[in-house]
Amino acid sequence: MAYEKIWADNPKLNTVEKLKLEQDGLKIFEEIPYYAEHGFQSIPREKWDLFKWAGLYLQKPKEDGYFMMRVVIPSGIVTYEQVVTLAQIAKDFGRGLYDITTRQCVQFHWITIENIPEILRRLDEVGMTTAGACGDITRNIVGNPLAGIDPNELFDTRPIIKEVYEFFRFNEDYSNLPRKYKMSISASINNASNSEINCVAFVPAIKEIDGEKVYGFHVKVGGGLSTVPMLAQKLDIFVPQERTKDVAEGITRIFRDYGNREKRHRNRLKFLVADWGVEKFKEKLIDLVGPLPESGEDVQGEWNASYFYGVHKQKQEGLNYVGINVPIGRISPDDVLELARVSKKYGNGEIRHCNTQNIVIPNIPDENLEEMLKEPIFEKYPYNPKNFLGYSVSCTGNELCNLALVETKGLMRKIAEYLDETITLDVPVRIHMVGCPNSCGQRPLADIGLQGILMKNKNKEMVEAFEIYVGGTLNNGGKFNEKLKGKIEAGLLADVVKELLLYFKETKNAGEPFFDYVGRVGIDVLQQKLDEILSEKTAV
Repeated sequence: MAYEKIWADNPKLNTVEKLKLEQDGLKIFEEIPYYAEHGFQSIPREKWDLFKWAGLYLQKPKEDGYFMMRVVIPSGIVTYEQVVTLAQIAKDFGRGLYDITTRQCVQFHWITIENIPEILRRLDEVGMTTAGACGDITRNIVGNPLAGIDPNELFDTRPIIKEVYEFFRFNEDYSNLPRKYKMSISASINNASNSEINCVAFVPAIKEIDGEKVYGFHVKVGGGLSTVPMLAQKLDIFVPQERTKDVAEGITRIFRDYGNREKRHRNRLKFLVADWGVEKFKEKLIDLVGPLPESGEDVQGEWNASYFYGVHKQKQEGLNYVGINVPIGRISPDDVLELARVSKKYGNGEIRHCNTQNIVIPNIPDENLEEMLKEPIFEKYPYNPKNFLGYSVSCTGNELCNLALVETKGLMRKIAEYLDETITLDVPVRIHMVGCPNSCGQRPLADIGLQGILMKNKNKEMVEAFEIYVGGTLNNGGKFNEKLKGKIEAGLLADVVKELLLYFKETKNAGEPFFDYVGRVGIDVLQQKLDEILSEKTAV
């Protein structure tokens, strides 16, 4: 039985909501064959936004008819057959671009409407879809990329994620949400899924029930980034593993029925949680799903930021995983195919995508490890990367994204390579670059965040520029980085960041991480140093 759209009579609904009352976003899949046959010009402009439910955004300029396509990959885990299919799609239809996202998905670019049915057919053959990759719907479920093999996980979340994913996939009861809706499920004690920045996050916990120790989840709600970043807050409940889907459905139902549908900039779940408070939210959830135990014991270690470089023992005796760097998350389909070949030859062919836009190759027997590490592909995608390129993240940028103000992918790589050539540090520094305030590159979490803007230079010309943020982490509940005053032209950014990092090197303690350093010296000290650097760089 279809749910009741209790918001339908609201006279203040925004234009997107009015469109969704006329047609559920998932119905666009039924129309794609017609548009593919009749060409891009046959698509009514008012339906362009509905293509998001099929994982499709129009690239800039939209009128040219090229799409970005995003493929859903729960927990970032793909089989050999799936990764080969993805690489071949990028090769055949996407001009050789295979981008790994900060939510463990894969993005293609330059996709035309004529080729979409064939791409969807290929994905379906290997059990994959683009449904839910974009749009006002449950997005890709982020998880621990080491799920099932991680010595530091409380339990294997793969079957749980599969159950939740299958429940929401093509489920029209939950495909008309007020806005995008991001979920993470992980039992990693190292918070590999970045739980605090998700709308809803299931995190590892232990509860004694009837004298027995039960492994399950605590739940955090109301996280998110974009222009108003918020950290998720913990509900006072404990969720046994077998009740994960029910609780996920209950929270999603609350968002669907009570989320803001008037203002697109205020309709994420985080705003509902902020308005209600966690206690009211918890009470409503219990009303919907029935009684749940109070929270138990949090199981938390050091946040690993989803970095897994090097060779590591799995929890299965005799097996190993290897974490490698994919610079800025962009890799050619031929190189993906080569990594798949290596993974198949020495392991089981599986590839795992990380939130850091990198790759893990799992299930390598001890006896195969030495020979595998000699493969030439690891010279290009190293398992022991340099400090700056290995810890840099970037969004798509204005090369292809309509929202981005500046170019990012190429610039971030260029800056990271320059820093690796000129600075040596005893700790890595995580640098995230974003092209706009939406923060697809997760700028607020970074040690150093670089956010693109436009500014007028001294000649009154509009140019690409950046603002610098410092001191982000998700340790101990999380803290977003803080903005330093000053706007830096893109051409000066590499040298400015270099000078700031040299000051860090000169004044830090041995082994001191950047976040701890910022906390020790304070923002004012770094602001003063940045002012000095900018004064020197911009002096006539």
